[in-house]
Amino acid sequence: MGIRRISKHLFTSRGLVQKAFPPSALDAIERAIGASEARHAGQIRFVVEGALDGAPLFRDQPARERALDVFSQLRIWDTEHNNGVLIYLLLADRDVEIVADRGIDGRVDAAAWEDICREMESAFRQGRFEAGVLRGIELITAHLAAHFPKDSGGDNELPDAPVVV
Repeated sequence: MGIRRISKHLFTSRGLVQKAFPPSALDAIERAIGASEARHAGQIRFVVEGALDGAPLFRDQPARERALDVFSQLRIWDTEHNNGVLIYLLLADRDVEIVADRGIDGRVDAAAWEDICREMESAFRQGRFEAGVLRGIELITAHLAAHFPKDSGGDNELPDAPVVV
């Protein structure tokens, strides 16, 4: 655990999250998820967490481990076809993690998920937060549509609204 990481997390405020993702951006992301899910039977959730605090921070919890916790807490694994996908952004670290349930993860290799993360992180480094998330949703949509095309009975099993932690 480095002092630099602790400092970044301690000084990343809720205001920075709101600056990166104002209400208009969160609305656009929610609409993009809804439009995406109209094209396939999968489920997408977007979560942005400003910074770790308390025990996770002082345990030096990696973003991937935290993303798995959030995936479980939001019950993204609890879909009919096990095809939920979490896009998790730990803003203090500018780290994107994609956690895909076993139904879709078994059909898309880890390198493809990692490529999406890197593309989003590149946009974030340029301050293009909304655009980065929208591009990530677009790329994930292509995988979900290829492997879980929309059928007549596909319900929206998870909320589309982004979660700000």
